[in-house]
Amino acid sequence: MNIPVLRDLNRAFDAELTFGERLADRVAAFGGSWTFIIVFGFTLAAWITLNSYVLRPGAHAFDPYPYILLNLVLSMLAAIQAPVIMMSQNRQAAKDRLQATLDYEVNRRTELEIAKLRAQLDDLRNEQLAELLEIQREQVRLVSAILQANSRYPCLHVA
Repeated sequence: MNIPVLRDLNRAFDAELTFGERLADRVAAFGGSWTFIIVFGFTLAAWITLNSYVLRPGAHAFDPYPYILLNLVLSMLAAIQAPVIMMSQNRQAAKDRLQATLDYEVNRRTELEIAKLRAQLDDLRNEQLAELLEIQREQVRLVSAILQANSRYPCLHVA
């Protein structure tokens, strides 16, 4: 039973990705990074600074306090980003399930190989025990022969 055990899960899984799934992974990776948080923080600070201090509030500011346009942009970003991240998480969950299945298969094969090895070791041990028993019988036979010969010739007693 020579079934290949190793399989590159990442290569197999990534080969079947659609453009949308790859894009979702990239968006989720960027959206969950410190780079995103820092860029997002600077963008918010710049937006607020621009509309509150640089462009005079009221006349020239395109989104004066309470920043309704900013609120709309943030809501749209959250509305788009959340499902994309969920798609990526669902794909990762599917990948994790596949990994668990492959791990189970490897564990099962390992268990079968260990059982085979244990059976082989038991067979070897039984063969060795049979050989040792035969050697012991031969030794008993030789000792008996020596004792019989020694009883016939008392002058050969060893002290």
